[in-house]
Amino acid sequence: MSSPIFLITPPFTQLNTPYPASAYLKGFFNTKGIPVVHADLGIEVILAVFCKEGLTALFQEVKKRNATLSENTARIVALQDDYIRTIDDVILFLQGKRDTLARAISSRNFLPEGSRFAQADDLKWAFGNMGLQDKAKYLATMYLEDLSDLIKETIDEHFGFSRYAEKLGRSANSFDELYEALQQPYTYLDKILLQIFEKKIATIQPALVAISVPFPGNLYTSFRCAQWLKQNYPSVKVAMGGGFPNTELRSLSDARVFEYYDFITLDDGEAPMEMLWEYIHGRKEKHELKRTFTLENDTVVYINNANCKDYKQGQVGTPDYSDLLLDQYISVIEVANPMHSLWSDGRWNKLTMAHGCYWGKCTFCDITLDYIKNYEPIAASLLVDRMEEMIAQTGETGFHFVDEAAPPSLMKSLAIEIIRRKLVVSWWTNVRFEKSFTPDLCILLKAAGCIAVSGGLEVASDRLLELIDKGITVNQVAQVCRNFTASGVMVHAYLMYGFPTQTEQETIDSLEMVRQLFETGVLQSAFWHLFTMTAHSPVGLNPEKYKVKKQSEIIGSFANNDIDHIDPTGADHEKFGEGLKKALFNYMHSICLDHPLQKWFEFKVPKPSVANNVILNAINETSLQHQPHSKVIWLGKTPQGEIVQKSKKGSKWEVISLNFQTIQGRFSINVEPSKGEWFLSILPKISIHQQPHLSLQAIKVDYEAAGLEDFELFWDNKPMNTMRKAGLLVV
Repeated sequence: MSSPIFLITPPFTQLNTPYPASAYLKGFFNTKGIPVVHADLGIEVILAVFCKEGLTALFQEVKKRNATLSENTARIVALQDDYIRTIDDVILFLQGKRDTLARAISSRNFLPEGSRFAQADDLKWAFGNMGLQDKAKYLATMYLEDLSDLIKETIDEHFGFSRYAEKLGRSANSFDELYEALQQPYTYLDKILLQIFEKKIATIQPALVAISVPFPGNLYTSFRCAQWLKQNYPSVKVAMGGGFPNTELRSLSDARVFEYYDFITLDDGEAPMEMLWEYIHGRKEKHELKRTFTLENDTVVYINNANCKDYKQGQVGTPDYSDLLLDQYISVIEVANPMHSLWSDGRWNKLTMAHGCYWGKCTFCDITLDYIKNYEPIAASLLVDRMEEMIAQTGETGFHFVDEAAPPSLMKSLAIEIIRRKLVVSWWTNVRFEKSFTPDLCILLKAAGCIAVSGGLEVASDRLLELIDKGITVNQVAQVCRNFTASGVMVHAYLMYGFPTQTEQETIDSLEMVRQLFETGVLQSAFWHLFTMTAHSPVGLNPEKYKVKKQSEIIGSFANNDIDHIDPTGADHEKFGEGLKKALFNYMHSICLDHPLQKWFEFKVPKPSVANNVILNAINETSLQHQPHSKVIWLGKTPQGEIVQKSKKGSKWEVISLNFQTIQGRFSINVEPSKGEWFLSILPKISIHQQPHLSLQAIKVDYEAAGLEDFELFWDNKPMNTMRKAGLLVV
C-alpha cells in the first residue's frame, strides 16, 4: 500500500467528541480507495497532561520556574499530591469508565478545591433535574478548570481546553505576530504536542499531511506541527484546510506562510484534496489543483480550476471515525444547565442534513461563501443509512447535526425514516425559528429522538430582525419555542448585541424579551455574542447601507474576515456585554427572573419599553390551522373499541369508546359509532409505515365517501384534539 494521507486536527477543539472534518474526509477517501489515517491531537495532548505522570511533570515545571504565585495558584501547588493522587480516577470518571466515583466526587471531600469551586456553594437546586452523575461531572470540570488556571498563570498564558493561543489567530491581518511566536523556543505544551506528533509521523510515514484548522484557537498549533514537519521530514507535503482558511485566508498573499505549508485549500475539501493527492503522485499538473493557494517563484498564487466540479453530498461517503480514540474523550459540564451541557457532555456522532443554508439571507452572515450559499440537502434515506453505519462503527447512538440551519421538511422526512426503521437514537441540531415547526411536527421530531434544537433569535427586536433579514418575528420565535418545549425538546437561542444602529433602549428591550422567554419556560438556554462585521457578509460588503463605517480599508496579507468598524448611530455596545452575560447566567439557572434589569449593569440603563407579558401573550395565541395538503400520520397503537350505552334526562344513545394505550398511560375518547368505525378503518391507512402519506384533504374525501357529514366539526372537536396524545399528527 502506498504512503497514506495523514489528516490531523491540532489542539484544541472539544474534549467530549472529535471535530468531524477529518472523519468526513476519511469517509470520502474510502470511496476512492485512497489510504488515510487521522488523529485528533487535541485529546491526546490533554490526556498526556492530565494524568498522574503528566501532572507530576507539570508541578515539577512550576517549581523550576520559581514564579510568584497568586493565592489560588499557591493553594493548588500546596495540594499537588492530592491532584496527582486523584487525576487518573477523575479522567476515567469523565470518560464514563468509573461511574461509581460519582458519590465520592459529590461528597465534596474527595477532590481538592481551588477558586473555581466558589460557584459551587449551592448545588442542590442546580442538579435537582440533572442528577448525581451530572453533579459529579460539574465538580470534576471545576477541578480541571482549577488546573487550567494553574497552567495559564505559570506555564502557558495561551492555554485553554477548547482553544489555544486564540488571540494569535483572531483578526490576524498581519502574519508578523504569529511568525514571531513561531521563532521562539518550543513552549512546555509545544513539546508534549510534538512528541506525540513525532511518534505518529514515524509510524504512519505519510506522503501528505493535511491539517484541519476550524478555529483561530487551532491556528498556532497547526503551524507548530507544519514547522516541525518541514524541519524533520522536508519531503512530506503539508496542506491546510478547514473553517479558518475558508473564512480568513481568502486574500492570502504573505509568502512566509509557505515556509510551513505547501498548500492551503478553500471550501469543501473533497475535490481539492483529491487533486492534491493526484498531483503529488504525478498524475495531475499543478494548474489542475482546485481552490488551492501555493507558492510559485516566491509569490503566492491561487489556482481555482472551476472546471473541476465538487462532489454531490450523496457521493462523499459516510464519515469514518476509525483511528480516533473514541473511548477516551471526556465529558464535562461547565454550566449547570441540561441544554447548555450538550456541547461539552457526551460523545456525539456529527453529520449534516444539508450542505449550506436554505435561508441564506441573514445580513451578518457569510452568505457569499460556498459553505453557506451552496445549498444541497441529503435524502433522508441516505442520512439514516449513514447513521446506521456510524452506529455500527462507533457504538454511539447520539448525533449532532451541525447544519447552518436544518430544513424543517428534511427534518420531518428524517424523523419518519428513523421511526420506520425503529432506530433508537438521540439527536439535536440547529434550526431557524420558523412557522413550519408546528406542535405536531415538534411531537414527530421528539418521537424520532430529537432532544434539543438551537437557533438564532439574534436581537429580540422586530425592527432589527427585519434589518438582519432573519425572516422571523419575536412572537414567532416565542411560539416555536413553546411548541418545541411542550413536546419535550429543549431549546437554546443564539443572541446578539451590537447590531448596527441598535440603541440602548433596544438592547434593554431585547434583554427583557429574553427574560420573559425564560420566565415562561419556553427557552432553556442561550448565549450572547457581540456582533462582528465580516468581509463576506452583506453588512461587510455594503456598510453604508447599515450605517456603519469601516475603520480601515487596508486588506492584510494574512487573515481577512473580521472588520474593525464604528457604529455612529448606535449605542456603546461593548459596555453592555458583561451585564447581558451575567443576567443570562442567572436566567439559565432559573433565578433572579423577577429582578429589575438595572441590577445587571453598573451604569444607568433605560427601563424596558415593552410590556412584561409580551411573550406570555404570544405563546397563548392559537396556532395556525392545518392546511388541506398537510400529511396525516398515525404513530400510535391500534385502539380497542366497545359500544357503550349513554343516557341523559331520559334519552339513551350509543357511542363507541376507543381505548388507547400509550407509553405514558391509557386514555379513551367517545364518538358516534359510525364515525368511530370509520376512524378505526382509516388508522391503518395513515400509519407512519404506509407510503405515500394521505393528506388532510384525502382524509376528508374518504370520510365523506363513507356517507358521513360535517368533517371539520368531527375533526376539530375536543375528543379528536386529544388524539395528539396517542400519536395522531398533521404535519
